Amino acid sequence: MTPTITAFAQSPDRGKGLARDMRVRWALEEVGQPYEVHLVSFAEMKEPAHRARHPFGQIPTYEEGDLVLFESGAIVLHLAESHPGLLPDDAKARARAITWMFAALNTVEPPIVDRGIAMLTERDKVWFAERLSILDDRVRVRLGELAGRLGNADWLDAAFSAGDLLMVTVLRRLSGSGVLEEFPNLCAYVARAEARPAYKRAFDDQLAVFTARPPGA
Repeated sequence: MTPTITAFAQSPDRGKGLARDMRVRWALEEVGQPYEVHLVSFAEMKEPAHRARHPFGQIPTYEEGDLVLFESGAIVLHLAESHPGLLPDDAKARARAITWMFAALNTVEPPIVDRGIAMLTERDKVWFAERLSILDDRVRVRLGELAGRLGNADWLDAAFSAGDLLMVTVLRRLSGSGVLEEFPNLCAYVARAEARPAYKRAFDDQLAVFTARPPGA
């Protein structure tokens, strides 16, 4: 059965691939699983039909038969466990890859999201510059730790895995900020992931939605 995911009908990131459906699209492309996309508007996301899929009225969701999932990390983990290609066969390496999935979403992403929210909602405040400096420092701490662990390696733990997939989608939120650019090995890490054919297919598909239906159209 072909699974269906939900995505923004009018993505607020203007096709940059930062919305969380991109994680699921990329994972589906990596494992070679065809899928369909159901586009929902901001209004539809809060209606009962969508809340039946996602109790918090967000995207993405994943439906395959009678299985309905929400939360991008949980969906990617399900795909990685159901198809070869995103988790190692070795049990210990598999556990490490899953650990990196949790690290991406629970440790690295929160300060980056805090920074992003501040950029959107607090820029007109007189104290914004001081606040941004604090947020940037928090992000730098996490990036410094991650950069130290990655070193000169291509991926976080030998081969590319779902842990790298989620980590890269988190780091991409900082593209152009000047903060990520302070860590050359992380920039190279992101670039390697973006060069993967599966990533390119997923990015092009989500960009096509914005091109066809830009915000305000």
